Amino acid sequence: MSDYTLTFDLIDVDKDGRISAHELARLMEALGQPITLEQAQAGVARLDKDGDGLIDIEEFGAFLQD
Repeated sequence: MSDYTLTFDLIDVDKDGRISAHELARLMEALGQPITLEQAQAGVARLDKDGDGLIDIEEFGAFLQD
């Protein structure tokens, strides 16, 4: 299991294997850097390569390796 898999699992609160805009917004609030849902949706859209509106583990890993 890679380091980014552990991080992904922490962000994926509902454990569905994908990070949603809501989960991203919750993470940013917990980190003391709150963002709006619209900002979170834009962040997800930047990483979402398959167009499903969510970030899967492959998309997350690809982002971290860039």
